[in-house]
Amino acid sequence: MGARTLLDGNWVIVSAALGLLGSCRYAYATMRGRVRPNRVTWFLWAAAPLIAFSAQLDAGVGTPAILTLASGTGPLIVVTASFASRHGTAKITAFDLFCGAVSVVALAVWLGLGAASWAVLFAVAADGAAAVPTIRKAWRDPSSENALFYVLVGIGATITLLTITTWEPASWLFAGYMLAISLLLTTIITAQRAAERTEERPAD
Repeated sequence: MGARTLLDGNWVIVSAALGLLGSCRYAYATMRGRVRPNRVTWFLWAAAPLIAFSAQLDAGVGTPAILTLASGTGPLIVVTASFASRHGTAKITAFDLFCGAVSVVALAVWLGLGAASWAVLFAVAADGAAAVPTIRKAWRDPSSENALFYVLVGIGATITLLTITTWEPASWLFAGYMLAISLLLTTIITAQRAAERTEERPAD
């Protein structure tokens, strides 16, 4: 008998849909020039979840893997929009390339190990390394990001965690990471925008 969960497993479909909705809105904002995605981050944000999804299938994780699949598909949509947009994207720096290289190394380690549990761990590490350029960009230029995207991803990750029946790392680790990174980026964007508004407000 499986462990009791707070939500039925089918809710994972809702969480995946929220993530895809957020990605589509981010892609639309990219096309309109309202946000400027970092291609290093978003390309690797597509690669790492798709590798994690493959690992979760091998581990027999089940429905929680749907969120991971959506987490890879959504960034692919954003990357495609970034190349189609006429408004440009965030400038890629040496720092971005370094973080990307760390991410690629983490993915390569998994390919050498081939173990499903390790795969998810290194996919999270790769995803986190890929996120660093966007975290840095959000801190320096919060107007180049879309907080709602990260809110939707965080809600989706929370729903997924509430549907998990087994707390093996392969089941919960990626969703837990997604919740953490979404909270971090949402906080940075909203706090930095508030700070900018305060600085722009004329003194009495």
